[in-house]
Amino acid sequence: MSFQTETPGKLGYAHYVGFPDDGRRHEIIDGDHYVNPAPSTYHQTVSKRLQYQLYTQFELAGKGLVFDAPVDVQLTAHDIVQPDLVVILNAKTQMITPTKIKGIPDLIVEIISPSSSDNDRKLKKELYERVGVTEYWIADPFEHLIEQWVLQSGGYQMQPVSDPLCPTIDPQVRVPMSEIW
Repeated sequence: MSFQTETPGKLGYAHYVGFPDDGRRHEIIDGDHYVNPAPSTYHQTVSKRLQYQLYTQFELAGKGLVFDAPVDVQLTAHDIVQPDLVVILNAKTQMITPTKIKGIPDLIVEIISPSSSDNDRKLKKELYERVGVTEYWIADPFEHLIEQWVLQSGGYQMQPVSDPLCPTIDPQVRVPMSEIW
């Protein structure tokens, strides 16, 4: 189960790099430290399949880069996360450093685990919306469903469920659900 550690003051990247390499996912959201256990094998299977679809259609097509967890994404001075998948289009690749992504990705994908569902659906969704992530997908491997949230007029709007799923950041990309579940 995900839990928040109590730390006085807001944490930043200097604190983040000092967290132990213990196989759990450490993140800082609004200066607070959150920890989740390592994901399940089914979670990782879904992640691999989604990554393959995004990799072949974005990266191999020369449209951008795709990263999978663990990758550090520093959104602000006090918001450092490790999304399951991250897509950065070519116009924004300057935000990729040797140690982390520093800036706002074009697409972030979080895959729900029993320990992360509340954080992914509420805390992270609010964070990604606040900082301006253009598109956010919440993949639910138990329901075989992907919620597609798109930033419009400063707020997220959920798109109708579709198969194949077409990201608004590049409507030519098609992610067939039969290839994910």
